[in-house]
Formats: sequence, C-alpha cells, structure tokens
Amino acid sequence: MAKTEFKGKLIAVEGVDGSGKSTQIQLLRRWLESQRLKVFFSQWNSSELVKSATSKGKKKELLTPTTFSLIHATDFADRYDRQLAPMLKAGYIVLCDRYVFTAYVRDTVRGCDPDWVHELYSFAVKPDLTFLFKADLEVSLGRILSGRPELKFFEAGMDLHLAPTREESFKIFQGRMLEKYVEMKDEFGFTVIDANGSIEKQQSEVRKLVASQLDLSRFALPK
Repeated sequence: MAKTEFKGKLIAVEGVDGSGKSTQIQLLRRWLESQRLKVFFSQWNSSELVKSATSKGKKKELLTPTTFSLIHATDFADRYDRQLAPMLKAGYIVLCDRYVFTAYVRDTVRGCDPDWVHELYSFAVKPDLTFLFKADLEVSLGRILSGRPELKFFEAGMDLHLAPTREESFKIFQGRMLEKYVEMKDEFGFTVIDANGSIEKQQSEVRKLVASQLDLSRFALPK
C-alpha cells in the first residue's frame, strides 16, 4: 500500500455483510459532525461512473470473479482520485464504509490471485484507523433477514455454487471472508470490535479509540 502523507486522516470500517459496520460508521459520522469537524464520507461501490454498470451486471448475474473484481477496482479508483485523495489533502477526516480490504478478502475468496488483487489497489494509502467488526455469522445473517425477505445473490456467494440455499451459501462464503479478515488483522493493524454486542457499546468503544488516536481539534471547521 502507498505511504503518502496527507493532512487529513482516513478511517475505514470492515467486516462481513450484516456485521453492523455501516451502522457504526454512520453513528461515528454524526458524532464527528456534531462537533463541527471537517468530515467526508464514502462507501463501497458508489461511484457514479460505474454504478449503473455494476448494478446491471449483478441483476443479470453476469459477473465472473475477475470482472467482479475489476469493476469494483474501477469504482474505487474513480472515488479515490475524485474524492478520497483530494479530501485527505484538504485536511478532512475521511470515513470509508469498506476500503481496499474488502477486495482483498472478497476477491481472493472468489478465486482471484491475491498478489494480483493487491497490485490493483497498490496506489491506495493505508488508513490511519481500520475497524474490523467481528460478528458471529448467525448474528450477521439474522440482522440482514430482519430487514428484508431474502439474501442477495452475490452477497450469499451463490455465483460460487457453494450450497443449494442462499442461507447455507452465505454462511460458507461470508465465513471464508471472515477467516481472511482475521488472518489480515495483524499485517494491516486492524482494531477488532466485538460486533455481537449492543450498538451503543460498540459505538462508545469506537468513539473512545478515535478520540484517543486522533487530535480532533485539528479538524475543526472555521467559526
């Protein structure tokens, strides 16, 4: 990963689908903004440049592991060039709901070569803080299904033909991803959060860690 120094700070959240990471980073975002700090938020697979192509490919179930990897890399590169790097240079706290580590685990679990995937994202800087929300698979599955009737095709890893039902496939696919995350935590310095606990307890821990590791006063908006 690149080691470019920016005035701003980058915070990323990672974890399997249903781990609660998106909820936690949104709560962190609101907390930082309530203190009138310079904050910018970005989420995975949200570039306007490629979003429609990604959506069409997923709906028609046309994406192979390689095309799945390349289209998300294109999305990230566009957001990094247009949003993340400029905001970091401008001295903002940049919050990312998923970062390159999502590709590291998801694409390699789908069969892509790890070195190839890492090279695709070699231009990206290492976050100043990366939170890994580690939840039991049953907990993650329950959270997703409490909000909608069924799992999505790629979310469940159905393209890999791991199991006959989406629930079974989800547990295998996301379980393999979770193993990869845990394997990577020391190499990339992940801060692991017990995502089985209450939303309030997790958020309290996240805020304490952010406040202790970043000089938040540096990011105050002008009065």
